[in-house]
Amino acid sequence: MEKEQANYANQANNYIDNQQKTEGLLKKALLKAKNNKGTLGEAWEKLQLLVELVRAYSKGDYRHVAKSTIITVIAAILYFVSPIDLVPDFLVGLGIIDDAAVIGYTIKKISAELDEFNKWKKTAPIASKSPLD
Repeated sequence: MEKEQANYANQANNYIDNQQKTEGLLKKALLKAKNNKGTLGEAWEKLQLLVELVRAYSKGDYRHVAKSTIITVIAAILYFVSPIDLVPDFLVGLGIIDDAAVIGYTIKKISAELDEFNKWKKTAPIASKSPLD
């Protein structure tokens, strides 16, 4: 599992400074999330928040977060969109469970940064529309 995490973190480094590539990844994640909304449960809203954070960072709107945090989030999103992970997505009903667990773990790991991001979102001059609506 640690080897897989390191692999996704290495891949995330290729996205961190490439807004176009990052946006493509976020669109894939949103499409997969919409297609699995019922199975994702609570992870649905959590994923939405992670996407908003990465999008704001990528656009340069929000940079009050450690680069390592963004790499962690992008790595989790890469895991989420990957069809080949711990429990393959083709196992209907089961394949998305590990993805949801990774999203939940990531949220827990960066909860302080997410709280700050949420505060910023409420005071940001541009009201951000939820990417999953």
